[in-house]
Amino acid sequence: MAAVTLLLTGCTGGPTSVTSDDRAGQAPSTATTAEDFRVTEHGEFDQGWAMSFLPGSDHLLITQRGGELLLRDQTTGQVTEVAGVPPVNDGGQGGLHDVAPGATHAEDGTVYLSWVRDHPAGSQGVVGRGTLDVDRSELRDLEVIWEQDPAAGTGHYALRLLVHDDHLYVTSGDRQEQTPAQDTADNLGGVVRLTPDGDPAPGNPWADAGGSAAELWTIGHRNPLGIAEDPQGRIWVSEMGPRDGDELNLLDEGGNYGWPEASMGRHYDGGDIPDHGVDDGFVPPAAYWVPAISPASLLIYRGDRFDGWRGSALVGGLSGQVMVRAELHDQTATVVREWDMGERIRALAEAPDGAIWVLEDGPGGRLLELTPA
Repeated sequence: MAAVTLLLTGCTGGPTSVTSDDRAGQAPSTATTAEDFRVTEHGEFDQGWAMSFLPGSDHLLITQRGGELLLRDQTTGQVTEVAGVPPVNDGGQGGLHDVAPGATHAEDGTVYLSWVRDHPAGSQGVVGRGTLDVDRSELRDLEVIWEQDPAAGTGHYALRLLVHDDHLYVTSGDRQEQTPAQDTADNLGGVVRLTPDGDPAPGNPWADAGGSAAELWTIGHRNPLGIAEDPQGRIWVSEMGPRDGDELNLLDEGGNYGWPEASMGRHYDGGDIPDHGVDDGFVPPAAYWVPAISPASLLIYRGDRFDGWRGSALVGGLSGQVMVRAELHDQTATVVREWDMGERIRALAEAPDGAIWVLEDGPGGRLLELTPA
């Protein structure tokens, strides 16, 4: 498919807590600004879920929720399905989730993959490690190295991956069970920190408790669908709130982020949830959204192609159909820019040349390349 280029204009972002009742219908500004994008379309995908550029090569890996792992040659645009991917349970919010190159990928082809599989108790998220042969488009020696506690429902798996500082971080949703997010006896509703082999990392805050608790780095999360490292080495997570109250959180070792005891949103049945308070013992969000944008991805920009953006968080919204830029501070974040993308945004990735790639949600979701206008 030939690339199609158009111009996308932005609108000035408001405060982190907004009051419009129809975020999805908000129109972009018609004013041309220095931060408008040149948008190039690069084909369509069927329920694309995640993507990652491979270091040391000119390839992009894309997962589709139905269970396909695709390898895109960025020079030719050719897309090839990778063999050796396990069967997935794609009921509800399940399927093939994230993919991340290992720290040694350029030397040995190591990749991590997360997906949902069947389980006698319902379904279960897992993470596997294997070797990707780019020339053969084949995944070999895939081995499950981490298991999410199973649950009967089909939602809130999360399963986003980050390879950082000789550790593997995995976001683990609450599986719509809520209360396990406050219980260190399981690994639901938390972020786990593992060794590259999938074992609990030494020095984790609940290491002495053993079992699932030894894996946990933070707790009190609902559905953390984005995780990224900033240039200072800090780790941030974007998280879907309940009815409103989506969050951007700075992870702090052993931190409890409140769910379901505290949230800036409320339950879907209208029931109240206490707001985050100064002395409630929970870590408050660095930024939050009311009404919801349904953040499904998080990218912290590390390049210099977009002037002044280095270290900014870029959040893609599903129900909000937006891309948001937030400036990160010591403990807080400020939303400074927002673009109405016109479609649900599932994933964001930064290319080696500093361009921003966007994967739209759903059947026929487009793969877009954003460059400065």
